Amino acid sequence: RGGVEEEYDFWLRGQDGGEVFEVNALGEKIREIGIQQPVPGKDLYLNIDAELSKVAFEALEGKKGAVIASEAKTGAILALVSSPSFDPEKITPEVLADKNRPLFNRAVAGLYPPGSTFKIVTATAGLEEGKIDKNTTYVDTGEIRVGNYVYKNWYFTQYGKIEGEINVVGALRRSTDTFFYKVGEWVGPTRLAECARAFGFGKPTGVDLPAEAAGRVPDPSSSQWFLGNTYHFAIGQGDLLVTPIQVNVMTSIIANEGKICKPMIIQNAKFKMQNLPAGRQGENLKLKVEECKDLRLGSETLRVVKEGMKGACAPGGTAFPLFNFSPGGLPRQGGVACKTGTAEFGDPAGRTHAWLTAFAPVDEPQIVVTVLVEAGGEGSRVAAPIVKKVLEEWFRE
Repeated sequence: RGGVEEEYDFWLRGQDGGEVFEVNALGEKIREIGIQQPVPGKDLYLNIDAELSKVAFEALEGKKGAVIASEAKTGAILALVSSPSFDPEKITPEVLADKNRPLFNRAVAGLYPPGSTFKIVTATAGLEEGKIDKNTTYVDTGEIRVGNYVYKNWYFTQYGKIEGEINVVGALRRSTDTFFYKVGEWVGPTRLAECARAFGFGKPTGVDLPAEAAGRVPDPSSSQWFLGNTYHFAIGQGDLLVTPIQVNVMTSIIANEGKICKPMIIQNAKFKMQNLPAGRQGENLKLKVEECKDLRLGSETLRVVKEGMKGACAPGGTAFPLFNFSPGGLPRQGGVACKTGTAEFGDPAGRTHAWLTAFAPVDEPQIVVTVLVEAGGEGSRVAAPIVKKVLEEWFRE
């Protein structure tokens, strides 16, 4: 068994019983010396919402990818789905040899460029460093030329159109590459990398599951670095690699007023109330109950980034399946905030990974949902409908 069962085997396993007795030369029992009674293992209580997980699994079925839903204020994992999946009762040679890797947990071990979801970090870095504010504008002409190289905005590449003058709220809403190229340049790659690491990238989140990947944040000082590298970094491309659960944590930081929480599958409170199984008191617990850490982001920074993310989920934004979406009367609490991502990964066929990460309601966040679909296409067309189904289930009355 893997997953939670492997992670907490010491807790679930308990202790075998046994009998010690003296025997003669013929192996016959002469007298009893002692008996150790078996000790049953302890129970685990999970944060997982079974119905929400079912909806997430069904929405992702037939695709390669991951869905993660978490409590906005605590990091408690409500759903964590990796697809394709498998039947744990039927681990056959065919499953082990399957090129689609159903045993691979894409949610915590898959590494992908985050694409435009990373613009949340770039915007935050620019605002926190004082390089931009809400009133800072940039005139998008569709492309930026650096020597013989051209760096284009997706809107110009796909439709031949430009955004014109735009600020950070509009750039988050429209996912304007050229704006974030310049913010990355103004902030600088070293400071941008520091901000990325503060948001939890480049190291494991600490989720209580085995085989979590750390990801990779590029180090501008360790290799030849050009302005083009900074541009790619600023829009979540280049050498930056992340896991879906890291993107979920990044999103929860904005939802949770700048606090970063360790994602947890099991319920901390109920775990703490139980004693370790007999004979295991000295074992070093993998679980460390931690308070959420305050990154001390400015209130104006958070307000501006939230406004931009809210705009991405509203008419005029990029996440059109979530336009005017209001489960459970969400408009009274600010609706949904989100960021799309369409990440290039060097595919010869030109395919892209589809991302969407969101939280709701904006004013009183309850849930953070992150979806990745491998080689799925555009985040708005492919990942957003999956997020919508998960949110519909969560807010279903």
